[in-house]
Amino acid sequence: MPSLTIKERETLLILFKDYTSFYNANSISKVLKISHVGAQKIFQRLKKENLIIDTRIGKSITYKLNLKDNYTKNLISFLLADEAHNFKRWKEEFKELEQKGRIIMMFGSAIKNYAQAHDIDLMIVIEQKEIKEINVILKKKEEILPKKIHAIKLTKHDLLENIKKKDKAIVDIVKNAIILYGQDNYVEIMTNAQK
Repeated sequence: MPSLTIKERETLLILFKDYTSFYNANSISKVLKISHVGAQKIFQRLKKENLIIDTRIGKSITYKLNLKDNYTKNLISFLLADEAHNFKRWKEEFKELEQKGRIIMMFGSAIKNYAQAHDIDLMIVIEQKEIKEINVILKKKEEILPKKIHAIKLTKHDLLENIKKKDKAIVDIVKNAIILYGQDNYVEIMTNAQK
């Protein structure tokens, strides 16, 4: 596939993160701040590349990611990792939490404006047996960082169930989070939740 434009990348991430919404050319054009025609062209190109699928709802055509396709899933993992690359400070700060199988997500006001944030919000997807180890790491971090860490700890099963039932708090986190570590595992959970 030829390289993606910035707006095409944004479109794919929006479709992935905002999984409870139905997007058509009109609605995505407002989010991307581009013309309706520009949005239609993006959707046509992504559909041609088999990255998205369309569904007719009434008179409107809506688009979703083609998460049955491995190339699409790998591309989304890459785009999430690329997005996290813009948050090097936080990747470095929480690299001790990284381990195979874990998903480390940062969300909330600290990613938008750290100076104005009251705390640092994390969601950590781990095995139940790892909770004590995570608590020790987070306690050490809190002693160093000037802001309190607010961490939500879930198992993969808990996250999957909350995504499936469209829990409002989890939907909001998923929509806005930066996936610092565990992008492949995260894409797999999101794919399973949307089946």
